[in-house]
Amino acid sequence: MVARAERRRGGRGDGAGLVARSRRPTLEDVAAQAGVSRATASRVVNGDPRVRAEARESVTRAVSEMGYRPNRAARALVVPEPDSVAVVVPESEKRVFADPVIMGMLRGISTGLEETPLQMVLVLARAGRDTQRLERWLRGGHTDAAIVLSAHLDDRVTAVLGEIGLPTVVIGRPPPSGQGLPFVDLDNVSGARLATQRLLDRGCRRIGTVAGPEDMAASRDRLVGWRETVRAAGLAGDAVEHGDFSSESGRVAMRRLLAAHPELDGVFVASDLMAAAGVSELQASGRVVPRDVAVVGYDDSPAAQLTHPRLTTVANSGELLAGEATRMLRDLLDGREVRSTVLPTHLVEGGTA
Repeated sequence: MVARAERRRGGRGDGAGLVARSRRPTLEDVAAQAGVSRATASRVVNGDPRVRAEARESVTRAVSEMGYRPNRAARALVVPEPDSVAVVVPESEKRVFADPVIMGMLRGISTGLEETPLQMVLVLARAGRDTQRLERWLRGGHTDAAIVLSAHLDDRVTAVLGEIGLPTVVIGRPPPSGQGLPFVDLDNVSGARLATQRLLDRGCRRIGTVAGPEDMAASRDRLVGWRETVRAAGLAGDAVEHGDFSSESGRVAMRRLLAAHPELDGVFVASDLMAAAGVSELQASGRVVPRDVAVVGYDDSPAAQLTHPRLTTVANSGELLAGEATRMLRDLLDGREVRSTVLPTHLVEGGTA
């Protein structure tokens, strides 16, 4: 019987004919046939305009081929309002819970959702790993929207979110795979220029940098701002070491920087955690901060309070970015148009520069 049913339907062996003959197809069947999440299939069936054309065509075709008809009684029981937002962080647990900027963003998102029915769901995935598991979860229709933070250039997270048409806002400039998704970011190039200019204004003439990870847009932008500023001043732009924004990576990077360029008299460090560890390393080497080497960090996080004197740094309010991202996401869910936003920053005075 199965073989005859498949022959009558054009010889397809994907099981669609069997579903149609043996039972009424469900929305899950339609989603599987179309290669999208249940949430995306539901949006198409319910006429939601926030679905990409390709996904809409796949679902519409599957509905037609399978003879799917929505269960009106079940639909009447469904609460139309979305009830969860996935906060996707492609980082390890150790990185997330040790980074004050990320924790500030999580607080900001939580605060931004307080007066809504939306529940925040934290989803962690190590950068460059756990990708398939995360993709399966996102495609499974377990959430109604997403906020992505700390995205890396090799992550497929933003690409998947774009493919399934899930309402999404990215904190930070998205990687190429996520182009087209709305985002809120800090003007990291200008922030790095401010930091480097402060070192120049102090009279520093051999200025290095401890940059962040090479696979993150924020790190690259801060490196660009530093390099443009030192070169505009006629100085060399070769004293560069990279860390991963963690404290220990900042210590190691500063040690390497001093070994390669012992004449340094100023350093811009791309995060406060790395900068605080870098100041300790400078002091351990016998250098006095800022007399011998001036230092400017980035973030104005609690880590800026860990140095003596207090760290001079650049403001980067994770809670402010998260609040704006949450507002944008609520607008998306309400069907309103949103535009990407780049926020300004400023120097925060301290004693290290």
